[in-house]
Amino acid sequence: MKRILVVNGNPKESSLCRSLAETYVEAAANSGYDVHVFHISDCDFNPVLNAGYESRLQLEDSLCTFKQELEQADHVVMVYPVWWGSVPAGLKGLLDRVFLPGFAFKYEKDDLFPKRLLKGRSARLIITMDTPVWYYKLVYGSPATKMMKRTVLEFCGFSPVKVTEFGNVIKSSEHRRRKWITEVEKLGSLGL
Repeated sequence: MKRILVVNGNPKESSLCRSLAETYVEAAANSGYDVHVFHISDCDFNPVLNAGYESRLQLEDSLCTFKQELEQADHVVMVYPVWWGSVPAGLKGLLDRVFLPGFAFKYEKDDLFPKRLLKGRSARLIITMDTPVWYYKLVYGSPATKMMKRTVLEFCGFSPVKVTEFGNVIKSSEHRRRKWITEVEKLGSLGL
């Protein structure tokens, strides 16, 4: 049975991202997938990698739980808003603290590129933004998408990494948001 980890990277307890994440979880569970959810808003951890990779902070309980869920997942769904062209600080802190050398990747002495230690997993990014998606892509170059897809997930071995983006959230109607929920429900029911 496919095991899916859904990560809600929005720190707000009530948000469109939380609704999208919970919709995905419910649809996937109803289709028989083994689904687990991780809400950044429910966690208490230091997001700062104070000493870089030179010394390791002990992982807090919520980070240990996330790491274990990640190790067991076949598919990871990251749901997050674009804030200032990037991901929310808590989600970035989660990546900094858990996706470490020796767990997510490993540089070998004579190799130019790292060994990707999280191979065998696929991912889906579900991204919300107040900017229209076309503007985010054309003018800004999709920075939060590229960061998560290329420099984090693919760098660590995830493949394929698919992307679903919802834009102009601030001006969206209730009808449009329902369409987004329906789209995510379909993705969840298919485990995509």
